[in-house]
Amino acid sequence: MAGRADGARLPGPLQIEETMTGTAAAPVPLLIDTDPGVDDALALLMAFNDPAHRVVGLSIAAGNVGLAHTVRNALKLCEVAGRDDIPVFPGCAGPLVHPCEDAAEVHGADGFGDIGYAPAEREASSEHAALAILRLSHEHAGRLLLVALGPLTNLALALRLDPTLPARVARLVVMGGAVTGHGNLSAAAEFNVGFDPEAAKVVFEAFERIELADWEATLAHGLHHDRVLEWLDADSPRARFYREISERTREWSVDRRGDHWHSADALAMALALQPDGVLESVRRPLRVETEGRHARGATVVDWRGPEGEGVDIMLGYDQDRFESLVRAALAAG
Repeated sequence: MAGRADGARLPGPLQIEETMTGTAAAPVPLLIDTDPGVDDALALLMAFNDPAHRVVGLSIAAGNVGLAHTVRNALKLCEVAGRDDIPVFPGCAGPLVHPCEDAAEVHGADGFGDIGYAPAEREASSEHAALAILRLSHEHAGRLLLVALGPLTNLALALRLDPTLPARVARLVVMGGAVTGHGNLSAAAEFNVGFDPEAAKVVFEAFERIELADWEATLAHGLHHDRVLEWLDADSPRARFYREISERTREWSVDRRGDHWHSADALAMALALQPDGVLESVRRPLRVETEGRHARGATVVDWRGPEGEGVDIMLGYDQDRFESLVRAALAAG
């Protein structure tokens, strides 16, 4: 990870390549596993807007809402952003083992605020998301940046099909977990992990290094509602569309969380795109609870150590940089 608890910063893959060659590197291939979702949509716009990265695909899972809606939303967002070159791969329609309720209460029944948008003109790929993850990991072996913004079902299935996947992924960034047990799906569990704990367990045990943006980091990096409204007033198709689809969840947030709105997936995408914005992080062992009656889906961190083993947990990110990335994604200056 780019930041450490001692304040030192490590270069990302692109910076390393530039240092070795003395020239600007080719854009980093970026594969995003996602369940769009209003906050996913903002993260995707950030990725689409970053010239240092090339989005090579969107692998789609159920989560915030059902798979039919999340696929439809991904296609529509690509259309709005003028990115119909990005393939969309439908994946798993539910958790690996146990069903779980979605987050339609927050995002709307269709995941995009129930604004009744006209569907995108193109269709999704016929290739399953798990197979696409594996294929793209071979095509971009050693350079692939994989960002997981939703439940980890697609990624877990890919790992079951091919356990060698981690060797081909340069970085895995995950939005998930609640590292001190302050969840949002339940008292202890964050939504993405809690939606499919068995899948999360598979992924966290398979990858030697994971960069984590958890729910508690999200709460520490809120976006003030007044500033968000200023950005959404920008005269751009992206800002106009995002203002419409996010209205419901922003109003839901005002009633429950006060002056700040929180976009977990946008924070995770900031970590993925500009890891040198990390101000503080620690590496600690982490396990996913799948059996507990009251803590199913919890991400249990061993804060005793040993430090330097386990998951890279982001504790702080440069707020100004985060907000700058969001503004740019909305074409808000």
